Amino acid sequence: MMSQIPNNVQAVGEHASPLSFIHCDVFSSRPYSGNSLAVFPGCGDLTATQMLTITQELRHFESIFLHRDGEYISARVFDLFEELPFAGHPIIGAACTLHRLYGNTDAQKWAFKLMGDRIINVVTCKNDDGYSGRFDQGRPDFLAAPANEYRNIFAKAFGLSLLQLADLPLEVISTGLKYLVLPVCDGLENAQIVRPDLEELLAGIGAEFAYVVDVDRLEGRHWNNDGVVEDIATGSAAGVVGAYALKHGLAASGQSFTLKQGRFIGRPSEIHVTAYGAPDDVQRVEVEGAVAFVGEGRVKTP
Repeated sequence: MMSQIPNNVQAVGEHASPLSFIHCDVFSSRPYSGNSLAVFPGCGDLTATQMLTITQELRHFESIFLHRDGEYISARVFDLFEELPFAGHPIIGAACTLHRLYGNTDAQKWAFKLMGDRIINVVTCKNDDGYSGRFDQGRPDFLAAPANEYRNIFAKAFGLSLLQLADLPLEVISTGLKYLVLPVCDGLENAQIVRPDLEELLAGIGAEFAYVVDVDRLEGRHWNNDGVVEDIATGSAAGVVGAYALKHGLAASGQSFTLKQGRFIGRPSEIHVTAYGAPDDVQRVEVEGAVAFVGEGRVKTP
């Protein structure tokens, strides 16, 4: 069922009251694991600069700011550097937060409008372990298959040897953000960005970010392109990995698998991924994860 968008999800910031936020951890059923997030159920007329400043102050990996927009919930997502057109863990965290605030024990459906008017529908459920959310990232775009010469270039960019790459191709795939999938069979625990010009290197093959995935253990790692901050659980990349897995025989259509991430920085996370279609025609990818609630607070000075 489509949830009735609550009147509370509106321009709270237009009033004199402080902005309330919920602190939750996404892609884990246990607090203090998974990927942390601040959800602002009503962001009012905050500017982009204010949203970015608040996100930087709170120091979560990302924050999401919501307000009612007709039949949709407008959502703006920020990391510590900029506004993002799409991100998985904030969308799931926001939907589960709304379910906890305004839903009931039945499954709920929430319609979010993102940058560029992209609509994402999230189904949330309440169970004995808490809350979980699932959404369809749509049909993936297979953008490029970099030539073999790039295998060694990108292996070295992450401090790996050519022998540690899996016998699978590099691919640039997008379900909203353009990721280079770097498949490895060994050395994931030692991977790190060692080239300061990684962003330019990625741009040269049409990618925005890179995701290193151990194709045998289905475990991945992702960093900001400067290599300073490692992400805990990357929902947007999980959809890309799902598309890659179906295309290259790592998973069957409709077969859910668990993508693990965050273990190497002490916040183990699990992202459930299901791709549909055929290896030569991946039609859509669903991503699902649990959400644990940690606390709440108020920002008095936007």
